[in-house]
Amino acid sequence: MNVVLAGGGSVGRFIAEQLAGGGNDVTIVDNDRALVDHYKALDEPKGVRWIAGDACDLDTLKNAGLPDAEVMAAVTGDDEDNLVVSLLAKQEFGVPRVVARVNNPKNEWMFNEMWGVDVSVSTPHLITGLVQEAVTVGSFVRLLSFERGKAKLAEVTLADTSPAANKEIVSLGFPRNATVVAILREDHLLVPRGDTILRAADEVVVLVTADSEDQVRSILIGS
Repeated sequence: MNVVLAGGGSVGRFIAEQLAGGGNDVTIVDNDRALVDHYKALDEPKGVRWIAGDACDLDTLKNAGLPDAEVMAAVTGDDEDNLVVSLLAKQEFGVPRVVARVNNPKNEWMFNEMWGVDVSVSTPHLITGLVQEAVTVGSFVRLLSFERGKAKLAEVTLADTSPAANKEIVSLGFPRNATVVAILREDHLLVPRGDTILRAADEVVVLVTADSEDQVRSILIGS
């Protein structure tokens, strides 16, 4: 897979290292020439191509190979830059998948298809969700959004009073556009099947759409 990253900071370098380690072709674009020269000389991350330039500039993106990229990830520390890069990647180069980092949660509403963003990742919201997941029982905690918010990964720790407790998944009547993807029980990961019985204190991870979220919430938490 051909991936271009905008932003050569610690986040960009880590992502690049992981992707390159998996056999993908990765290019990092950063406007700090000194930083680019430093990591090019060290060949770090290993095998990653570095381009010095403004990722908001069409010529720079073309030089980075964006016309042939399958994924563009805008992961700079500036939300405005990430939006501009996303829009250029989608509209000017037709990149199939554009992922953007949200630094300020107040800006998350802008990271949508109008700006060319297929998937946005808000680190503050993700951390908040994981904290809530750790301390909250009987609440519907959103962890990640996909396809511009059309699908969401969420988690519920079942309370003793949950209507789903002690019942088989198949009997709960989950809607067609929602599914249980994992169950965490006493530090063990369970792959759910139709005959899997949910228990109180289970951490149930579900994939839902906007249309099915309320129904799934009712099934796992109650009205």
